Amino acid sequence: MGSPVTLSGLNGIDFNLILTSIMQQESQPLQALQSRQLALQSRANTFATLKTRVSSLQDAASALAAAGTVTNYQATSSNDASVSASAGATATPGRYEVVVTDLARAQVTASTTVAPDADSTIVASGGTITIGGVTVTLAGSATLRQLADAINATSNPPARATVVQSGPSSYRLVLTARETGQANAFTITNNLTGGTGVAFGDADSDGISGDSAADNAVQASNASLTINNIAISSTTNVLDSAIPGVTLTLFKKDPSTATVIDVTADSGSLKSKVQDFITAYNDLVKFANDQQTAAGRGDDSSIGRDPLLRQLRSQLRTSISNAYSTGSSFTALSQAGIEFTQSGTMSLNETTFDDAVDRASTDVVKLFAGSTAQPGAFKSLTTLLDAYTTGDGLLPGASRQLTEQASRITGQITSMQDRLALRRAALQREFIAADQAMTLLKNQSGSLASFGAQL
Repeated sequence: MGSPVTLSGLNGIDFNLILTSIMQQESQPLQALQSRQLALQSRANTFATLKTRVSSLQDAASALAAAGTVTNYQATSSNDASVSASAGATATPGRYEVVVTDLARAQVTASTTVAPDADSTIVASGGTITIGGVTVTLAGSATLRQLADAINATSNPPARATVVQSGPSSYRLVLTARETGQANAFTITNNLTGGTGVAFGDADSDGISGDSAADNAVQASNASLTINNIAISSTTNVLDSAIPGVTLTLFKKDPSTATVIDVTADSGSLKSKVQDFITAYNDLVKFANDQQTAAGRGDDSSIGRDPLLRQLRSQLRTSISNAYSTGSSFTALSQAGIEFTQSGTMSLNETTFDDAVDRASTDVVKLFAGSTAQPGAFKSLTTLLDAYTTGDGLLPGASRQLTEQASRITGQITSMQDRLALRRAALQREFIAADQAMTLLKNQSGSLASFGAQL
């Protein structure tokens, strides 16, 4: 803080040491102010860290607060090569026997005429071809490949066109429906002209191709199956509504064998979510305990004695320990194995939890999530934590308030630093003047001594 005093060095007094001692003494209020600012900013940062811990706890509680996310289900198939199954959150536990009589197929219609190549022989020079009501018009000559490209470039054709080599120097135009099922079958009206010609089968000689099974390489068909002896027809081989909350994918027809689909609650997934909540809660408790320990050591930067932290811990424990009326046979989280320990942390009694889920998984969901009229334990906890974590919540507000206090101290620190700089400059001038005066007196004394010696 300033430069040292430049002195003559002829006197035995260390004015720099004196100046340093005086300034250290007079800087003590500044140092106290700086320490207070640092503590305020540290507490603001600690509240921000606390908000992060509480948000993690809230996220873990939210995963258990809605009926649709609390319980997962799993679907297993006795023969995945025939029928596979996957279950969603709305599935219902049960056993289902699936017998696949037929698979859904897409119509395939190939030209009866062949071309010696795909890219040089002109098969048509004009005209139109209508596929499933969509008309493709040729503006000029086209090879088999160019005709396929023209069909595919048309807006929303019901079939895709490809060129297939069926033998040596033998190429056919093949039309394949975009979707499986009888509803996605298509007909062909061919009015192409010129070139070597392109023709399709017309078994009933009505001028329309594709409307008879004999016209097609593959006839469009629906999937046909029974689920627990209930007949079901589907235009696709993927069924997402035949069994509530379960998606079935059919791979092979086997009219003589039933594939068994078992839908069960996935307690492992639910247990994992509960463990995540307990871990988040225990992390928060450890953080709070560490802050209290620091406060006990006299650390001004800790928030261990802040009323807001004590309020948060008290409300959390009360909310978790409360009894909830949700229409469930369970009224407390402890009945589902979620318990407090003697140290104030939480643990999961897996035996109690597994038994509760096995006996009454629906009631466990009710206890956790509840309803709009009767919120469950974790829904209530999520609502409680909203008051602490939202943008204008208690924790961000506390952090902002401390940061603003620290910012206001900055002005006081600057003002005090300016006053100390002026004080140092004044002392420097005084000490320099004193040094000069003492030097002058010393010189005069020497002269007088010399004069006396001469006398």
